[in-house]
Amino acid sequence: MTTWKRWLAATALAPAALAAQAQGQEAQTRVAAASCAACHGTQGASLGGIPAIAGVDQRQLLEKLLAYKKGELPATVMHQHAKGYSDAELAQLADFFSRQKR
Repeated sequence: MTTWKRWLAATALAPAALAAQAQGQEAQTRVAAASCAACHGTQGASLGGIPAIAGVDQRQLLEKLLAYKKGELPATVMHQHAKGYSDAELAQLADFFSRQKR
């Protein structure tokens, strides 16, 4: 196969590979977000005394999650949960919950 044909084949498959990667990442984020449901409700729409996180601004939510992780915000358990995730994973969770309906 010539270099040109290899390049063409790789270029044609790139969008499908990126889409599959994005779907895999979204699935991983949904799995991580499921653990939040115990306190914050399904998809982050809490009905009780725990704050709802569905529809919260992504940047605001990420700032809080990172502050919990660093111990900068007082918390009962959130600091422990946040420490279990990388900063990138917290960013993915903040993005996920910001896209949910309140």
